Amino acid sequence: MSVNFDDTKITFRSKSLRELQVSNVIFSIINRPIIVFIGTSIIKWALQFRLPIKGLIRATLFDQFCGGESIQGCEKKINQLKTLNVKTILDYSVEGQEKEQSFDQTLKETLQAIQFANEHDYIPFCVLKLTGLGSKSLMTKIQLGKVLTGNEQNQFNRFKERGFEVAQAISKLNQRLLVDAEESWYQNVVDEFSYELMIKYNTERVIVYNTYQFYRRDMLDRMKAGFEKMNASKVYFGAKIVRGAYLEQERFRAQSLGYPDPIQPNKEATDRDYNKGVKFAIENLAHFSICLGTHNEASSKGLVELIQQYGYDKNDARIFFAQLLGMSDNISFKLSDEGYNVAKYVPYGPLEQVMPYLFRRAEENTSVQGQSSRELMLIKKEIKRRKLKL
Repeated sequence: MSVNFDDTKITFRSKSLRELQVSNVIFSIINRPIIVFIGTSIIKWALQFRLPIKGLIRATLFDQFCGGESIQGCEKKINQLKTLNVKTILDYSVEGQEKEQSFDQTLKETLQAIQFANEHDYIPFCVLKLTGLGSKSLMTKIQLGKVLTGNEQNQFNRFKERGFEVAQAISKLNQRLLVDAEESWYQNVVDEFSYELMIKYNTERVIVYNTYQFYRRDMLDRMKAGFEKMNASKVYFGAKIVRGAYLEQERFRAQSLGYPDPIQPNKEATDRDYNKGVKFAIENLAHFSICLGTHNEASSKGLVELIQQYGYDKNDARIFFAQLLGMSDNISFKLSDEGYNVAKYVPYGPLEQVMPYLFRRAEENTSVQGQSSRELMLIKKEIKRRKLKL
């Protein structure tokens, strides 16, 4: 049976008409790339000169895409999702910090999120960007095979200590950890450390998941190799499967430095490998757990069909769908209504510090073909339905 992702009555049943109208304005703006470019520039300038615009941002972009400024501030959104049988993935979305003090703060926030998740049954995963715990420039140097100074080696050791501290807390409380993907020039370091964590903690079930970005040409082979490596180590393999979030940076860097473009030649190639990766996961589910991170309706339907084809329960704990808060609610809430495991990424953090995340969300919506137009069409359809009282 196919899933109908056009059912706006279910999609927006938790939103008031006023909330829908605010979302309509937001996605109408996001649907125009030139306005996004000008708007983000104005917001950056206004924040730099401390102009009073935080209230407007908080009531619009921040409320649409973020849970709150603290873990406790997310409780309202968590409870709203819970009433719709959608789980929460708390995501501390402060970016771009390259100081030991910031790494320690991220560790503290992550440990607090783990404890909070343990006290709330609707938070099945915690998420971690490893560059929140250690320097990406240092990881880049390691991936290039350069020799580290004594101080750099100490910094890297401290990074790994933080990572193991997070994984140990996750394992002790019987939670699960999603390790986010990064840019290709230090992704190898992230992968290798993720596999270290898997070997240590995935002995009885999947505790640690690595993330695989299928807009890279080599990603299907990389994921399969990772699975074989963990299989040889007799541990379970966890994968969050996504298309990817760094396309522009990857292509720009490859062109600037003169190395082969790591990105797929076109979307069709990305979709092909993505679907093969999902099928590989389902075929090996005895030793595999999957979190399908996608806003793509065809991919979501594809996994539903595979679940049905292989005879797995809709709510099999090894299979999750995930989308970002404020996006693709038609997928999230329809799948949850049908009984599948669904979670929303709920970003949080001080408003000024999560602005890079919000800017990226806006830019990604303009760059993904048809994404914002699709969101806008569904919102307008539901507003019309309510006004006509259908």
